[in-house]
Amino acid sequence: MRHLNQMLQDQDEKEEIDMTPMLDVVFILLIFFIVTASFVKEAGIDVNRPEAATAVKKERANILVAISDKGDIWINKRKVDIRSVQANIERLKAENPQGTVVIQADKKSTTDTLIKVMDSARAAGVYDVSIAAQDA
Repeated sequence: MRHLNQMLQDQDEKEEIDMTPMLDVVFILLIFFIVTASFVKEAGIDVNRPEAATAVKKERANILVAISDKGDIWINKRKVDIRSVQANIERLKAENPQGTVVIQADKKSTTDTLIKVMDSARAAGVYDVSIAAQDA
């Protein structure tokens, strides 16, 4: 009888499936996808950018500032006042010191607003400022 009990216990042990290796692989894949995911940052609004024949795609644009056709300024999906643009860019620059500023100005926005945003970016210590345009 003792031998029969031993055989039944051995069979029960053989039938168990160890899920640990599969869970390890799933967690490793999850970590891989989180680390390699590229996070798209948006300014907050869609603008009609002007066309330029010499437009060049910028790979690492970390600080996006949008100017609407009505002169509204958007940073990180929030409408901001022209007086707080410098503080917002300083904060974003502190988070990413290698960050560059790309201004997405609408075709119908005024040059005055664009120049004020550029001045605020330079006052915040960011001298690599670009203006977004569409390919012609």
